[in-house]
Amino acid sequence: MNQAETLKQWKMQKTAERPTTVMKQMSRKNTSHYAPVVLSIGSGKGGVGKTNVVANLAVAFSRLGKKVMVLDADLGLANVDVLFGLAPKFTIQHVFSGEKELKDVVLNGPEGIQVLPASSGIPELTRLHPSEKLFLLGEMEQLNHYIDYLLIDTAAGISDNVLYFNIVAQERIIVVTPEPTSITDAYALIKVLANRHDIKHFSILVNWAATENEAYRVYQQLTFVSDKFLGGLSLRFLGHIPRDEAVPRAVNKQKTVLQLFPESNASKSLMNIAQNLLDGGNNAYVDGNIKFFWRNLFGV
Repeated sequence: MNQAETLKQWKMQKTAERPTTVMKQMSRKNTSHYAPVVLSIGSGKGGVGKTNVVANLAVAFSRLGKKVMVLDADLGLANVDVLFGLAPKFTIQHVFSGEKELKDVVLNGPEGIQVLPASSGIPELTRLHPSEKLFLLGEMEQLNHYIDYLLIDTAAGISDNVLYFNIVAQERIIVVTPEPTSITDAYALIKVLANRHDIKHFSILVNWAATENEAYRVYQQLTFVSDKFLGGLSLRFLGHIPRDEAVPRAVNKQKTVLQLFPESNASKSLMNIAQNLLDGGNNAYVDGNIKFFWRNLFGV
């Protein structure tokens, strides 16, 4: 057996054993312990500025006094580290291979933000085995006590990984633009999460809108279609980020717009959205974060 096959076999054994280890840890934990609020930020369509929203919300939360970690869950096409101007030596790929622990690959980003980087050009990471998903949850549990908010930047679309990271979150933010294709694909993501996984609550964030009225019309379109064909869902209008040339200027410099242009219209909107999330959804004490994940996935 060559070295690659040996490593693969060891990895499979380690990930297969992990769920039992996690369950033992869960049984020993105080179920009222402090755990981070977990937000997934997704989109049906790529190119809507989702990752940029994640990076800026992380900065906004940090400025509002929260300890933040960003998990780049676009595991095969990572971008968060690029927007923060970081050059990771290790990524989540090294965690799954068994070469590193999660704490070893976490990067210190701007303004005290922690970043868990993904890999680029590794197609295998876009199709995680169930044991690998559970292994990742177990690793994340070890970091719970160090952060207030975990922001999960999911990939676009409706792949298994995308659905998985939306399921384990406590709040799901869907980023959409006024483009008809973006609205259609956002509805497709909502539909799959609602029909397959009984997810009922979503927050809608409209990006790159000309006016607030245009943004609200996008939200109304999604609400109308969801009410007509799905029913029983709760779609909350989280807010909008206006068209602002300061945003692409900041991206080109690998900075967030909040860092470079804090007085821009986009920056002011992002701070308001972050404050709205703090005011409306900060349930800091939950029934053990890993237990929350397990309950959603398997009813444990």
